[in-house]
Amino acid sequence: MKIAILGSGNVASHLSKALIKAGNPVMQVWSRHHENAVNLALEIGANSIPDIKDISESIEVVIIAVSDNAIENVASQIPVKENRLIIHTSGTTAIAILQKFGNQYGVIYPLQTFSKSADLDFSQVPLFIEGNTASSLDKISNIASQLSAKVQPADSQTRALLHVSAVFACNFTNHFYTIAQQILQEKNLSFDLLRPLIQETANKAMLNLPSTVQTGPAKRNDELTMNKHIDLLSSHPQWQVIYHLISQDIVKKYHPQQAEDK
Repeated sequence: MKIAILGSGNVASHLSKALIKAGNPVMQVWSRHHENAVNLALEIGANSIPDIKDISESIEVVIIAVSDNAIENVASQIPVKENRLIIHTSGTTAIAILQKFGNQYGVIYPLQTFSKSADLDFSQVPLFIEGNTASSLDKISNIASQLSAKVQPADSQTRALLHVSAVFACNFTNHFYTIAQQILQEKNLSFDLLRPLIQETANKAMLNLPSTVQTGPAKRNDELTMNKHIDLLSSHPQWQVIYHLISQDIVKKYHPQQAEDK
């Protein structure tokens, strides 16, 4: 299939390379910033286009890999062609957003964090797919199965829940790493001191259900330690709030009766 990629960010970069590796030629690349489209096109051996309306008549699949709030606007500019498959890559955006722009459309949502500078094995990335018709889903399944060994259907609500869980597991966790980094920096301590702890925590989560390996003062309902920690964060009241909320949620899970008594 001849493919056009709309977008040049992290997802677009990794996805376009995976498509080419699987034998699906990415013929055209568009980006809001044309220079970015030029750079990605040069990297993958495609043509860059300055305008979405320049998508070639020969393009069979258009993949929209842009921020969620831009999907509808980008889709509205795609030249109409019967049976051209239009796909977006969002976890949270419903499939219905594409219904006005073609008769064949759907979703390929990769459940992974992407960075342009970091290589990854796309064949191990879970891909969640949806199509507006059996024919669309069949085409999307064929494309996705060439990219990854982990492909399964998921409707829009399921994808949204997957995305929320991913935000907790990845984005929020990384922000907590950032807070920890800042706490250490204020005392001229290196974040490297925490890397073994982070690695061991990740290893446990890979081998067990996270709820079974929880540790820490909140798990023990150690109020004395938790109060000391909150006092130590007095110069960062927003972190005090976060610490308190997360700690109380943990206490409620592992000591529900004590949490109710407060």
